[in-house]
Amino acid sequence: MKQFIFSKFFQLTCLSVSTSIVILYPFAIATAIGEAHRAEKISQSPATSASQVPYPFLDRASNGMVASAHPLASQAGLAILQQGGNAIDAAVATTFVISVVEPFSAGIGGGGFMLMYEAKKNETKALDFREKAPLKASRTMYLDAQGKVRPQASINGHLAIAVPGTVAGMYEAHRHAGKLPWKTVIAPAIQIAQSGFPVSKPLANASQERLEILAKDADAKRLFTRNGKPLQVGERLVQQDLAATLRSLSENPNSFYTGKTAAAIAQDMAANGGLITLDDLKQYRPTWRAPVCGNFLKARVCSMPPPSSGGVHLLQMLNLIGVTDLKPVGWHSPDALHLFAESMRIAYADRATYLGDPAFVKVPVAALTNPKYAQIRRREINPTKATPSNQVKAGDPNLIQQLSRESNETSHLTVVDRDRNAVSLTFTVNLRFGAGVVAKGTGILLNNEMDDFAIAPNTPNAFGLVGGEANAIAPKKIPLSSMTPTIVTENGRLRMTVGAPGGSTIITTVLQIVLNVLAYDMTAKKAVAAPRIHHQWLPDKLMIEQWGFDPLTVEALRQRGHQIDESRPSWGNATAIVVQPDGSLEGAADPRGEGIAAGF
Repeated sequence: MKQFIFSKFFQLTCLSVSTSIVILYPFAIATAIGEAHRAEKISQSPATSASQVPYPFLDRASNGMVASAHPLASQAGLAILQQGGNAIDAAVATTFVISVVEPFSAGIGGGGFMLMYEAKKNETKALDFREKAPLKASRTMYLDAQGKVRPQASINGHLAIAVPGTVAGMYEAHRHAGKLPWKTVIAPAIQIAQSGFPVSKPLANASQERLEILAKDADAKRLFTRNGKPLQVGERLVQQDLAATLRSLSENPNSFYTGKTAAAIAQDMAANGGLITLDDLKQYRPTWRAPVCGNFLKARVCSMPPPSSGGVHLLQMLNLIGVTDLKPVGWHSPDALHLFAESMRIAYADRATYLGDPAFVKVPVAALTNPKYAQIRRREINPTKATPSNQVKAGDPNLIQQLSRESNETSHLTVVDRDRNAVSLTFTVNLRFGAGVVAKGTGILLNNEMDDFAIAPNTPNAFGLVGGEANAIAPKKIPLSSMTPTIVTENGRLRMTVGAPGGSTIITTVLQIVLNVLAYDMTAKKAVAAPRIHHQWLPDKLMIEQWGFDPLTVEALRQRGHQIDESRPSWGNATAIVVQPDGSLEGAADPRGEGIAAGF
């Protein structure tokens, strides 16, 4: 069975149908096209026989399911579940395969966050394996002699790289709850890196977009360009160095931090002006944290705590929105969208002031997620008029203090196993192809996560987010993130697991999918495919996916004073798995991407 499934992996990669056309059509047509595209993927899958799947589609199953951003990764996770692995085993396997097939978005040279749900205990745990600033980092490291920001210094090249955490995080999760041997869950990634896979359209586009930067690093140029020209769709990408590194990690995962791999990373850094040393790698540890949880309607929503801002502001926005009965308001009506946008504006204003690494600053999580705080901030929302962002400030520090005393390009994957244990995992190398650096001889594409710090006061990062003192650079500090892996339960049982990539848009993407399922009773596929809006306080723009909204609705929002931005046709690449009333699983991979949901 194992050989059969893995042989099919490579057949799957030969699919050439692009989902990019989905974003050009109104919602109903886009959904239909996405369903047709998914059906074509499913028809070529190894897991569609009646003996394996009690439903006609991969994205409806009873025993287990994986949804990720790439078909090969979802199929790898599915194979692990079929071999008797649990949700953690499948999540680790899927993560390592994503590291091979989506190097432009996430990988072992980056980091992330994971939520894990243990069904027997009805308990959710959070694992932080986010990157950390090197020991030699300083708050002025990206400023010139005049105190001005050096353009691109926090984005491109070795100085932009933070200490990676993905390998340590995956090994810690597997050590804690894995069932199958470590070597077994890494095997699919090794095989795909060794044998290669056809380049997808997203990978080719990323190679084109970052071509100039990739060409400046010898190993990155050799791997991800063709003599300085972008990768082409359909050509085979083989990563022998990465396969060798993964093989070494399958024998000893600590070699990434103390062994041959660590030495290669440190040597490459020293030779190219980077800050990461062997001491940085040796000292890296992932951290188990208590998730942030709150109630919405009949559900319990748990998400990632700081140093991610995702969970805090997801709950804050749900609190701001939750006092309204949304069904009579109507899905995507001007009234509903206005409420969503103004709630986003308030939450992101608080984010800029209060959120940072809890090891360095006191983050008022209890206050920001307190329903009483939401009730007070809700009074600031004018139901008929947008409030300019320069008039929206972070919450009153005195009120925050009082409530604190009162109350106790990124990739996402979701997994649910037969026992209804679940994983929601988001990891990244930050921007496309991270820093554009491959550590010499390792095949590891390294992150540019240092850009997620506030590199200078009132200076936006690559996603336009402005940070303050709470997110200033410091040695061993974790940069603030928007990653929002989320798990929802109802009546003590799993209801859904969801998350998304997309930088600053992650939190609002997850918010809208949660609302679509819990408030509007959408299926997983419709909830993920539905058009989205996004507001992050600064810049003062309401982003709207240009393909999915009634022009009259958009004009109504403009009349309320919203500065409409339709320049981006779409964003995000979410995945979700929803438990149906009959106990079966429905999975969804975003039609904006190339992923699939695979179940059995």
